[in-house]
Amino acid sequence: MRVFLGIDTSAYTTSLCLVGEDGRILADERIVLEVASGSRGLRQSEALFQHVKNLPRLSAALKPALEGRALAAIGVSVQPRPQDDSYMPVFLPGVGLAQSLASFLGIPCYGLSHQENHIWGGIASANGPTGGEFLAIHLSGGTTELTRVQRDKLSHRLQVDLWGGTMDLHAGQVVDRLGVLLGLPFPAGPALEALANGAQEAVPIPTFHRDGMVSFSGPLTALEKLARELDPSVCARSCLLSIARTLVKWIRWAEHRTDCRDLLLVGGVAANLLIRRELQDRLPSWQLYFAVPRYSTDNAYGAAFFAALREGAFDLA
Repeated sequence: MRVFLGIDTSAYTTSLCLVGEDGRILADERIVLEVASGSRGLRQSEALFQHVKNLPRLSAALKPALEGRALAAIGVSVQPRPQDDSYMPVFLPGVGLAQSLASFLGIPCYGLSHQENHIWGGIASANGPTGGEFLAIHLSGGTTELTRVQRDKLSHRLQVDLWGGTMDLHAGQVVDRLGVLLGLPFPAGPALEALANGAQEAVPIPTFHRDGMVSFSGPLTALEKLARELDPSVCARSCLLSIARTLVKWIRWAEHRTDCRDLLLVGGVAANLLIRRELQDRLPSWQLYFAVPRYSTDNAYGAAFFAALREGAFDLA
């Protein structure tokens, strides 16, 4: 049985994933990078050093799933976005491991961007969209983008055209900064969601969108003020609903640019179930695809899935 390895070394997670010829996950190993208590992030050098330490541990954990199977190809995240000027040092350890293994074993190594890895992981876990064109929103601590995605059905390469972004903070930065202010661990997404689930009410927070650009600095300032006045659970719920309302504005703006109504949402913030429910309630005319929460956050499933596609192991419907 042929198997395919995915590698992703992002700003906050070291990830390895192994899929079989049918695209199913055989092993999924990852380590969230360590961030000091009270800190709001890691320097690139700190993250890179942790990846170097983590990759041997994850490789050892993945080895049992390789027993009796032939590694046929590797997919690896090489840059943040599919653009010539997109670069972050954190991807170097993963690229080095992938290229070394491919050279030793004489197998193909397919590079893709971290964003494409997210999109492929979303398609694989959400079972779509499978058409040649769809929209995708990538929400994380380092990316807030609305894109149009076109897939070449022969090469499976993705053309990702940027339609909108943020004027200041990313959605994940709002979640993390408010979370740290409320005493939650970093990254704060899961803890903030759990806190928000303890509230039944929320305070309306002003949201901003103009011509495809969103802004989160104003909402964060309002939330930081409310954090001194409200119950933390109400503040958390208000934060997540304000992000959802911003997304609704964004998506309704996109309705005037295309007849396409297939939308994939990926990234750590898109794993939030409260945000998902709000979008489903407010956007009934859209076919929304959400990656399974575990494969919405940083992982290597998309890279492995892409490698399998490139090798013709299976095809999309």
